[in-house]
Amino acid sequence: MIPLNLPSFDIKLQGTREHPRVLDVLRRRYVALTPEEWVRQSFIHYLIEHLGYPQTLLANEVPLRVGDKQLRADSVLYDRHLRPKMIIEYKAPTIPITQRVFEQIAAYNILLHVDYLIVSNGLNHYCCKMNYNNKECLYLDHIPRYEEI
Repeated sequence: MIPLNLPSFDIKLQGTREHPRVLDVLRRRYVALTPEEWVRQSFIHYLIEHLGYPQTLLANEVPLRVGDKQLRADSVLYDRHLRPKMIIEYKAPTIPITQRVFEQIAAYNILLHVDYLIVSNGLNHYCCKMNYNNKECLYLDHIPRYEEI
């Protein structure tokens, strides 16, 4: 896998060289190790191990529904009352973070109405704090520690 702009973690693999699988600590099962999954697992471990996010309040592949359309948020952080607090969208390292990616996560946020949005391709990470009173998105220069949110 491509080296990322994230700390390394104790990766647990199984499967074959042609079809590797990685342990997703949130879903508690092995999943196909795609480039996007590499980013997801690296970022989740970064949040838990380095920024103090509680593993029990994070979920991967969260299903969302808009009418008949099924969507899926890559990761969601919940508060202690199990209300969505943050949405995280991942792309493979070879996929640039474009306006379209921000539009994708914004569409999820119409449903979840969270305080923070993060997009990452493992190399570049963007975090913004929503200000619903002023109808604006404030870009942060870092990913906040859990106690900061």
